[in-house]
Amino acid sequence: MDFSLSEEQKDIRKAAREFAESEFTPIAEECDEKEIFPREVWKKACELGFVGSFVDPAYGGSGLGLLDYTLIAEEFWRVDPGIGQALFSTAFGAEIIQLHGTSAQKERFLPRVVSGEAIMGLATTEPDAGSDITSAVTTAVRMGNGYRINGNKTMIGNGSIGDFLLIFCLTNPERPKVHERFSFFIVETDRKGYDGIHMHGKMGLRAYDSADVALSDVEVPSENLLGEEEGRGFYQAMDFFNMSRTWVGGFAIGAAQGAMERAIKHVKERVQFGRPLSHFQALRFKVAEMATYVEMIRNMVYKAAWRMDHGFRDHKLVAMAKWSAAELAVKVVDEALQLHGGYGYFSDYGIEKYYRAIKAVEIYEGTKEIEKHIIANEILGRVR
Repeated sequence: MDFSLSEEQKDIRKAAREFAESEFTPIAEECDEKEIFPREVWKKACELGFVGSFVDPAYGGSGLGLLDYTLIAEEFWRVDPGIGQALFSTAFGAEIIQLHGTSAQKERFLPRVVSGEAIMGLATTEPDAGSDITSAVTTAVRMGNGYRINGNKTMIGNGSIGDFLLIFCLTNPERPKVHERFSFFIVETDRKGYDGIHMHGKMGLRAYDSADVALSDVEVPSENLLGEEEGRGFYQAMDFFNMSRTWVGGFAIGAAQGAMERAIKHVKERVQFGRPLSHFQALRFKVAEMATYVEMIRNMVYKAAWRMDHGFRDHKLVAMAKWSAAELAVKVVDEALQLHGGYGYFSDYGIEKYYRAIKAVEIYEGTKEIEKHIIANEILGRVR
């Protein structure tokens, strides 16, 4: 077994780190405080190939693997989770178009996302349909040569700044199998009846747009149905989550690494009782534990990404990686703040932004309870 990165992957990591350190740091505090989407930095990220880098070169992307994309996620979140999330979100869902879209849909939408011409998002969550997406009640009803969409989505990435969204809709309520009742639609946000309202008051990740989306008699043509047939939306979403949960694990690694580095710097510099904090055994043990947790989650996430890249669709391993990465990253960030003492509670030291951001990783792309449910089903079988 070879656990080393290739030279190309080392270059990708180095480039992502240098870009984040030079571009995120000067604007991170303002973007967080004022909830500003970093549009100019996003444009630069597109120009350098960081956004949607998994997209096939035929559609303007770099054709990178999932592990490569996870490395970028890690380095972006290491420097600033809010801006890292904001940039990654602009291609959120492009995987579904690449995997399941028609040739015309891929040619029409993917190049615009990669080049920085368009921002996209994915809309599955509703006020009463979060972890259980099969409870979605947003409808898409066939009308002549198109569909009419009505419903509400909430906490949708780029819902108020995006150019188009992939929207999960109920299309076939009469089908006996619940998983065959849903379809995705590509919906341009300038269509009549679309309304996206920015949601204020997030605990963290404030540079990332989250919105309430209302759809009132929004009409789209038949060619905006994702793929060739209705009723495939649930399966398309599950394919996507197997990918997204992996690079979300990269978010967790990055936040844990970034917080730990700040904590290490602090305990080396801070003097108490006549000695640097790094001389106290209790605190040295904390750092040892943090470093071990980071290495554990890095190995599991990388393994999940590597296996996906090599054609192994291991739902259990992906769920294990995402859940453990999120939970242990929360623990590492909590300890990093603790090592700062009272200073960690203030923004001057930069540790509290990781604390505010990391909890989201335990929630989105499947809560830790959902991940455990997937793991148990794979081991014990489904409960009927």
